[in-house]
Amino acid sequence: MATDMTKQADTKPSTDAPAPERLDLRSHDIATDKMAELLRIFPEARTEGAKIDFDRLRLALGETIDTGKERFGLTWPGKADCFKTIQQPSMGTLRPRPEESVNWDTTENMIIEGDNLEVLKLLQKSYLGKVKMIYIDPPYNTGNDFIYPDTYSESLDTYLEYTGQVDSEGRKFGTNTDADGRFHSRWMSMMYPRLYLALNLLRDDGVIFISIDDGEIQNLLHICDELFGPENFVATVVLKNKAGAGAKPKGFIPVHEYVVCYARRRETIAGISLPMSAEQRKMYNKRDEHFDTRGPYGTWALATTSMGDRPNLRFPIRYNGEDIWPEKQWLWSKERVAEALERNELVFNRKRDGLWSVRFKRYLRDDTGETNSATPTTVWDGPYTWDGPYTHEGTKDLDALFDTRVFSFPKPVALLRRILDLTFHSTQDLGEEIIVDFFAGSGTTAHAVLQANAEGSLRRKFILVQLPEPLSLDNQEQAAGAKLCQTLNRPMNIAELTKERVRRAISAVQAESEDTLRSDAVDDPQGFRVFKLDRSGFRPWQADGPTDGESLGEYMFEHVEHILADRSADDLLYEILLKSGFPLTTPVETLELAGKSVNSVAGGALLVCLDRELTLDVIRAMANLKPERVVCLDSGFAGNDQLKANAVLEFRDRGVTSFRTV
Repeated sequence: MATDMTKQADTKPSTDAPAPERLDLRSHDIATDKMAELLRIFPEARTEGAKIDFDRLRLALGETIDTGKERFGLTWPGKADCFKTIQQPSMGTLRPRPEESVNWDTTENMIIEGDNLEVLKLLQKSYLGKVKMIYIDPPYNTGNDFIYPDTYSESLDTYLEYTGQVDSEGRKFGTNTDADGRFHSRWMSMMYPRLYLALNLLRDDGVIFISIDDGEIQNLLHICDELFGPENFVATVVLKNKAGAGAKPKGFIPVHEYVVCYARRRETIAGISLPMSAEQRKMYNKRDEHFDTRGPYGTWALATTSMGDRPNLRFPIRYNGEDIWPEKQWLWSKERVAEALERNELVFNRKRDGLWSVRFKRYLRDDTGETNSATPTTVWDGPYTWDGPYTHEGTKDLDALFDTRVFSFPKPVALLRRILDLTFHSTQDLGEEIIVDFFAGSGTTAHAVLQANAEGSLRRKFILVQLPEPLSLDNQEQAAGAKLCQTLNRPMNIAELTKERVRRAISAVQAESEDTLRSDAVDDPQGFRVFKLDRSGFRPWQADGPTDGESLGEYMFEHVEHILADRSADDLLYEILLKSGFPLTTPVETLELAGKSVNSVAGGALLVCLDRELTLDVIRAMANLKPERVVCLDSGFAGNDQLKANAVLEFRDRGVTSFRTV
């Protein structure tokens, strides 16, 4: 090694010696990406410094630009600040907590404790366009359930103060009361940036479901129309959530809420279906010659009066020497009817008035042997659509796991199972499904995914995000949950209840599935990884830092060691994965190369060496593995610019596309 080093050092590096790039510790820069895409489409709008000339852009777009002052649109006090919030990158990180996790080494599920706005920013690089479904049950803005900073601004520092991780300057979180002059505006300012970031996570055939009630349904639809586009609206489902018992108001008794659904790109969804209910299956009660292959069948009227006039659907059907005409028109074309006649799929009955009724057969199974599905309706109540569940069913779900009432008004598992059972027939095959819930609450979404995985062959992975909202023993509604956390020797907050509920759900699902597990169900050890939001483990150098002599000296002294003292090697590794765009469940293998520990990520696609004393031998050993990317600690070079320059050349010679230091 000494000979090699001497040989390499014969020529001193010049001032333009190659140097590695620094790893960007910020979250995904959304504004820069959008500007780059705009300049790619309209290069004529580019100005010096890669800026955008809006006058040229207007010329390029011609008459398609609306410059009117009274155009239709959505606005509220604070909307401009939403964009500042969205565009402000996060300097946070997600620290791994294996000791709080279940089956850390094998699971690909995650529970993240932290403010969902910061977490959504941090997930942009790793999960951009990878999420199949998002479900959220956000605060309904009832006046007592809404956590938000009094300053109308949100940041990592706000979150750290709120959770007591830094000294507070008096900033408080509280409820959004209807006495506030900006009651609805504050709720919209909370939802808008989160939905904006959530949209980026959805893959092309992805969908989002949002539970809401009458209080903010209109504002939610306006926000979603602006962000997703009205053309990507799928449905507003009316969910009957109770039978009507309780205190009697002077007016109507509200017994419903809503589930709003939008798609990332509606054109990628060829159809929507769901399994038939037990009541629907009862309608398939007749047999014919196809019973052995297609099962029993039911019949439905072929004539319809509910469709718009379609002259091509009005024609006679010849049967028993007679021409049978519809009152208005048939559901099927003449060609489809002829095919059904040939296959004995039509049933003719003479009614008492002497006229004929024509009904078509629908079999329980299709030609391939798969059980036919139903088409969902927009009202979820009743035996032929869906019977419940009511809100109190969510309480029963938790009562089955806990000895005491630890959470108020949790969503029922059956509701999430219903949503998960919906099949969005995609025009693309994009592989496994990731389900995200960034208002996780009691963890109902995770419970439903665990159940669905245990019962079926489709593998889904969940990512939950929950703010560690404090629980108080003095609050009657929170006391049971706070006492449970105290008994378990854990912090008294809602995020701890989320994790404990999912731990117990894993045990319950495993116990339930021992005798009922389907042969084609996924054989997957259920679990979850816990991560917690915190500030970056690396002190970034701020170019706009102090300039006076004494303060600058102190600032430079702080950055002699740019890694925070409380950070472990795993903390740094997972921050590098996150900032490099790798999912937090990516397989990591530890290698021993030239006497140093090296992390091999995603089968060697990325090598991460956190050793503080790098050598040319370990550099060459990593380069010989020909990874796509390499990240090392800048302090690992100990100020040896020659070694750093040699490392750049070694990696370049082996075809490494990216070598960065942090």
